[in-house]
Amino acid sequence: MANPDLSAILPRVLIVSRRTVRKNKFVDFVGEYHLELIVGYGAVPVIVPRVNGVHMLLDSFKPIHGVLLCEGEDIDPSLYVADDGLSPEDMEEIRRLHASDTAIDKEKDTIELNLAKLCLERNIPYLGICRGSQVLNVACGGTLYQDIGKELSQKLPEELRVMHINYDDYDGHRHKVKVMENTPLHDWFRDSLEKGEMEILVNSYHHQGVKKLAQRLVPMAYAPDGLVEGFYDPDAYNPEEGKFIMGLQFHPERMRRPDSDEFDYPGCPAAYKEFVKAVIAYQKRLNSSTSAPRSLKLDQEMEKQRKVLVRSFFLARNIYAGGGDRNYPSKDSELEVGAEFLESNTALSLVQENRLKQMGATVRNASFYLDRLRKNEERESVARKLIGKMTAEQVSELMSFYHMMSRICSEVLERKLHSIMNEVGP
Repeated sequence: MANPDLSAILPRVLIVSRRTVRKNKFVDFVGEYHLELIVGYGAVPVIVPRVNGVHMLLDSFKPIHGVLLCEGEDIDPSLYVADDGLSPEDMEEIRRLHASDTAIDKEKDTIELNLAKLCLERNIPYLGICRGSQVLNVACGGTLYQDIGKELSQKLPEELRVMHINYDDYDGHRHKVKVMENTPLHDWFRDSLEKGEMEILVNSYHHQGVKKLAQRLVPMAYAPDGLVEGFYDPDAYNPEEGKFIMGLQFHPERMRRPDSDEFDYPGCPAAYKEFVKAVIAYQKRLNSSTSAPRSLKLDQEMEKQRKVLVRSFFLARNIYAGGGDRNYPSKDSELEVGAEFLESNTALSLVQENRLKQMGATVRNASFYLDRLRKNEERESVARKLIGKMTAEQVSELMSFYHMMSRICSEVLERKLHSIMNEVGP
């Protein structure tokens, strides 16, 4: 008999549906292979319907422990820099050849880009298959070929051209990709790679693809025509710790032998397995960070004092996190409340008292941060003038660099704080 509480225990993976027309009405669907693999490895798929207005309701789907994006039409080219040089005649031919994929779905674009950016901001595990990989690249600042045939294949010699889509043989179509060493994809397919070749045959179904790969992403596989077929963020990849940001342009879930559910290679389902592993670890980390003992019921006077104390620490944290910038109006007396509490509280162990007093320095020295901020105003003015003289490309590269440094600092700080909390103990 199934555990009735199982649904509350298993982590949740959001999957956005794709819509089609059936009996003159729109019907939402998700490929069953994706759902089977997510369920099989121990997570619950939560389907986000592609209906108007859902992009404003994404908070209602929380908690989100992972996101899998996999089905859909072309992404609106206005969402990335589409410098393709395609003529109106070219676009008309593309729409004729790929009629089922070229209809733009702005609502789906908005839903999926919002989810992808949420994953990037909060380190929520993300797996993108086919269109989902393109969404990830665009969310990270990359661009796409609007049509591989027109923009890439026609410029290559015949022997390097690749058929990335075969409408007559969707399931059976395969083409070669070269796997990059020292990547997750290499680990998963290592036993299937012939010595010196580093190639596997993959199933794909797309007429668009990555043109410029976003700076934070690293290629894992290339097609013979040079198209990136798989990529990941190495700084956000550690399934055991709940980290997983990856895009695969090909379809590993469909790479099965004819009339069978047996995979072409043992490594085919590995992306889903490792993704769900990260989802489970992320859920555990999220639960441990949000779990707290039930609060005591306080009388009116104690509740008032508690609120004053909480505000004091909130203001101190705000000043610390903002580098001295006081975003919320406050008085020095409000900050002193927290310092006095830390110095007067003796019902603590020696280690806890020392740690809390160190933290109290943030409260007591709040004015120091404000003074330092005032001194930095002149430096900020000089920096603004200097950056104002940079080109757009230079500014973009600078932003990317500091975004990367910010992410690294956040991860290091998280580890250090976790270590401190372990030392303080319960």
